[in-house]
Amino acid sequence: MPGDRITANLPSRDFAATAGFYAALGFAPTHRSDGWMILTRGPLEVEFFPSPDLDPFASNASACVRVDDLDGLLSTWASAGLPDNPRDIPRLTGIVKHPGVPRLFALVDLDGSLLRVLENGGT
Repeated sequence: MPGDRITANLPSRDFAATAGFYAALGFAPTHRSDGWMILTRGPLEVEFFPSPDLDPFASNASACVRVDDLDGLLSTWASAGLPDNPRDIPRLTGIVKHPGVPRLFALVDLDGSLLRVLENGGT
């Protein structure tokens, strides 16, 4: 039986486009209906609700993802060829380290949702 958990719920303008974007990052659909979509990549799970009128440049949706192998996940996701320009949507940053915060990188998806990917156990 899986332990307690919480999953991110993010907006999607188009489920097919969102599923395709996340497929390039290794996610696969586990549920899809007109009103909800769930994508998983191993223990990582992201849920989406329809938001067809969303302006990705005005989105304030975000989630934190905590992983043991930050460098490995960044390397894998970098193979998707996403830009790193801070004005682009979508984009993928490199690893940064701020005082008192675990090492992290950021992914912004097609709909402007920010995923902060943090290293477990780091400060």
